[in-house]
Amino acid sequence: MLSTSLEKNIQQVKQQTGNSTDLISREFCFGKEEIKVGFIYIDGIADKDVVSRLIESVMLHIEEVDLTSEQFLQQDLLTVFKQHAITVGDIQSIPDLQALYTAILSGDTVILIDGCVQGIAVSTRGWEARGIGEPTAQTVVRGPQEGFTETLRTNTAMVRRKIKNPNLWLETKQIGRITQTDVAIMYIKEIVTDEVVDEVRRRLDQIDIDGILESAYIEELIQDETYTPFPTVLNTERPDIVAAALLEGRVAIFVDGTPFVLLVPALFTQFLQSAEDYYHRSDFGLIRFLRYLSLFISMMAPSLYIAITTFHQEMLPTTLLISLASQREGIPFPAFVEALMMEITFELLREAGIRMPRAVGTSISIVGALVLGQAAVQAGLVSPAMVIVVSITAISSFIFPSFDIGISVRMLRFVLMGLAASFGLYGMIVGIIAIVLHLCSLRSFGVPYMKPFSPLVLSDQKDNLLRVPWWQMRTRPHLLNQKNVVRQQKRNK
Repeated sequence: MLSTSLEKNIQQVKQQTGNSTDLISREFCFGKEEIKVGFIYIDGIADKDVVSRLIESVMLHIEEVDLTSEQFLQQDLLTVFKQHAITVGDIQSIPDLQALYTAILSGDTVILIDGCVQGIAVSTRGWEARGIGEPTAQTVVRGPQEGFTETLRTNTAMVRRKIKNPNLWLETKQIGRITQTDVAIMYIKEIVTDEVVDEVRRRLDQIDIDGILESAYIEELIQDETYTPFPTVLNTERPDIVAAALLEGRVAIFVDGTPFVLLVPALFTQFLQSAEDYYHRSDFGLIRFLRYLSLFISMMAPSLYIAITTFHQEMLPTTLLISLASQREGIPFPAFVEALMMEITFELLREAGIRMPRAVGTSISIVGALVLGQAAVQAGLVSPAMVIVVSITAISSFIFPSFDIGISVRMLRFVLMGLAASFGLYGMIVGIIAIVLHLCSLRSFGVPYMKPFSPLVLSDQKDNLLRVPWWQMRTRPHLLNQKNVVRQQKRNK
């Protein structure tokens, strides 16, 4: 509880924060009655100009108020300040010290009045932030060239600029016992199902952790299945993708301090779709077919090579078999070890290229791949055919629009390689069947992960393996909002 003594309250706040040098407290006397008022804020996360205007506003308006008149005798000082003195920013009451700390550490300015056991928090947030720039992880040739920033309010405003509808609702809560990170959920009330929104609220309310520093913390704590290589929550840094997902009936989760927004429910097909698919003329599934083809190549090409060259040489034409046999002559390792060495080397080069400074990262990746590949072939450690297979696999792994699905494919590639080295094509087939069964068993916030493939929904195939022209996409996804689809169909009739 706050004390009625202004000096005692300020002293307690300073003591609790360790007399931090960025904690600013100013005391003023206003009005003819010499009312003692204290202003507390954190330098750096509160806008100094807004704080100055706030103090000037209080000083100007409180001088005009006669607190001894009958009109104000029936009101306490807190109410008078709220209704007649504070004209800057949004305000809320501060009932205790914990609410006070949360307010000032969020960038608000807290006003304490001598003799009052409550305070007033005024929104004065304004810190240095990165400007809106081009997304770095999800680039497009045609389409909006703006990405989210690390500021929560900027991110929500970018989505509101695209969806100008009063049914676009936003709820904000603080998560993290120590960090008290602002987390917001956004959805379109008329489109989203109540069950999905309630489930999102329930999972967020159950989070009990010291701090949330990035949206990945939230993703791991609310996902349906932990022990799976496949992501069940989609993340994006593009406002247009978030707006499109909201229009389909999904829920967006914003986390202050990160440019990546989470979208739920997330289905398998979403991770192979790009925003650019909707900005070019319909190609009737050509680009998406290439993505699915690259998925199979990236996952199975090395294991297929291992299985055929080790167990099923009779499947190859004689000329090709002789060529491969001559290349492998003198290679001291079996095909599995050969492929494992090359794959691990490529993964090392990939990680080195990401972690190194941008000026040299790309050069190291290219030079390292060329030099090591050529040197390994000349040294007789690997065959030229294996270098070709690993190269095609690497190229295919870069096609995925989502980085998360690329990690899943890379993990499963090594599993299939081990099965192929042990049991040949039979092991590969068993592994693929197990992966498909696992995919069909997954759910994302109650929605089957493989919809609309399994269970099959014919009405949703218009934007699945291919995207039909816009004039044929008259209904929203059946899998996300049954009643909304029915309403839309009635409207079309």
